[in-house]
Amino acid sequence: MAIVLVVIGIVVCAALKMAQQWEKAVVLRAGKLSGIKGPGLFLIVPILDNITAWIDQRIRTTEVNAEKALTKDTVPVNVDAIVFWMVHDAERAALEIADYASAVQRVAQTSLREMIGSSLLSELLSERKAADETLKSVIGVKTAEWGITVNSVEIRDVAIPDNLQDAMSRQAQAEREKQARVTLGSAEEEVAQKFVNAAKLYAQNPEALQLRAMNIIYETTKERGATILMPTSMVDAMNPGAAAFALNMARNDTSNPPPATPVERKDP
Repeated sequence: MAIVLVVIGIVVCAALKMAQQWEKAVVLRAGKLSGIKGPGLFLIVPILDNITAWIDQRIRTTEVNAEKALTKDTVPVNVDAIVFWMVHDAERAALEIADYASAVQRVAQTSLREMIGSSLLSELLSERKAADETLKSVIGVKTAEWGITVNSVEIRDVAIPDNLQDAMSRQAQAEREKQARVTLGSAEEEVAQKFVNAAKLYAQNPEALQLRAMNIIYETTKERGATILMPTSMVDAMNPGAAAFALNMARNDTSNPPPATPVERKDP
């Protein structure tokens, strides 16, 4: 009886298997597919049944890189990317291909180089989202036959040669300087137009020009209380109202000109 119990115990231990929540067991019976077991406890027939593969169905990541790959405009670049994938069909992953993890890496690397060769450098640098979607579609089509789904592909880095980086930096700087000069020219043109409009307004209202001149002097001297010496011509220009009044009186009465008012002036 003891021997029978021991034999039964050995058989039960050999027949009872357990798969984790994320695992599937591919069972072959006499060399043919018997079924996909798991997760949880399951039984197999000792000697006849054989678990040929334990398939992990969690999302996995694979890093791929392409060193010195030429873009469509013949620029050598180094590109690093990450592929997120998972096994959705354990049977096909176990029976259709020997090493599906290694196959995913090689397919991803080949697809990455093909994508680089068909893209311009500017597209790789500015349109990474589109490149990610392209890689996901291409890799997904190739791996679907093995029961593998590609969830996403993300390009981490696009490295270009140092001399090309310097050239691109100078080009970008020249473009920014050009734009700055255009903006400055537009601003100067707008300011000049404003000055023309202001000059026309002051010509129609001499009192406004006088008030503006007085305001400029006040704004100049209010901070430090500086003394400003101005030529007499500037003083006359700042008093257009009095000059216009004198001119008008001279025109109305040419025979009796108004007496000159003594003005104390100080030439520089």
